[in-house]
Amino acid sequence: MSAVRVLVGTKKGAFILTSDGKRQQWQVDGPHFGGWEIYHLKGSPVDPNRLYASQSSGWFGQVVHRSDDGGQTWATVGNEFVYDGDAGTHQWYDGTPHPWEFNRVWHYEPSLTDPDTVYAGVEDAALFRSTDGGQTWHELAGLRGHGTGPNWQPGAGGLCLHTILLDPDNPERIFIAISAAGAFRTDDAGKSWLPINRGLKSEYIPDPDAEIGHCVHRIAMHPSRPDVLFMQKHWDVMRSDDAGGSWHEISGNLPSDFGFVIDVHAHEPETVYVLPIKSDSEHYPPEGKLRVYRSRTGGNEWEALTKGLPQKNCYVNVLRDAMAVDRLDPCGVYFGTTGGEVYVSADAGDSWAPIVLDLPKVLSVEVQTLS
Repeated sequence: MSAVRVLVGTKKGAFILTSDGKRQQWQVDGPHFGGWEIYHLKGSPVDPNRLYASQSSGWFGQVVHRSDDGGQTWATVGNEFVYDGDAGTHQWYDGTPHPWEFNRVWHYEPSLTDPDTVYAGVEDAALFRSTDGGQTWHELAGLRGHGTGPNWQPGAGGLCLHTILLDPDNPERIFIAISAAGAFRTDDAGKSWLPINRGLKSEYIPDPDAEIGHCVHRIAMHPSRPDVLFMQKHWDVMRSDDAGGSWHEISGNLPSDFGFVIDVHAHEPETVYVLPIKSDSEHYPPEGKLRVYRSRTGGNEWEALTKGLPQKNCYVNVLRDAMAVDRLDPCGVYFGTTGGEVYVSADAGDSWAPIVLDLPKVLSVEVQTLS
């Protein structure tokens, strides 16, 4: 029988939640690295036993952990991230040059074909790759080397590279997103990069149609249609049908078009999920009602999914890496909150139940579908 493993990174450790295909009864294992901030936890799609964890702290900096037995044991692997040449500077809020600094790994993205190859998006925004299971890391310097690099500015959460999407049909193509620079694509395995922000509008930057400077919160794709991208940005839910060449808004009837997460149903490429937040200054659900919204038409028409979710006095947030889907049928949808709850829907969003309550603040949620 199929099973699922939910990987949860929190402010005070990592937790691994497992269940069979019914997704009704759950085993909670953790905390791993108790007391330490685990920014992201992600498993290899090739080897289900290979997991990567990003631990960061003000005392010890960034620590990379790897498990080869599904999270039962962990080893510290390479923590040296080698930049290509002089790091240089980027622009700060007031327009002055600011040195590039390495603060943390925001996101791991393991290869679709090789368990020893994994990508890391970091703050300040740069993209690294390891081909030896995380022992050594080297920058794909073409990204920061793009002519716009010195003009990138941080969003409220820092200048973070938080999203990495690998094209399953084209190993040379990678999509990334940076707050607050925008989305970029490479078609030559990272040697050169193209900003893909045409159609995005951001009123809070001097040129609302600028090539860069847009605060993209998350992008998502369905593996069967890698040219179709969905985006949750700082205001506006967007869609591209040409691999990011152009974007159009699909916010439709959402109660707010601000939010952090977006994901796509595992088997229905036109079914999309978002979780609206009231505003960029009020990071909690509108009206204090925790509602996931689902569109079965690829956007514009959205339905509120509320069954099993608190509909009064709920003031949590759901961060950009804290929603995921499994590959079972029916598709399971998961998200974690800053209040420490992790929810599951085993019926594609029709109803919800908490897997676990009262964890530390949830920073990331990923899912592995196990046979």
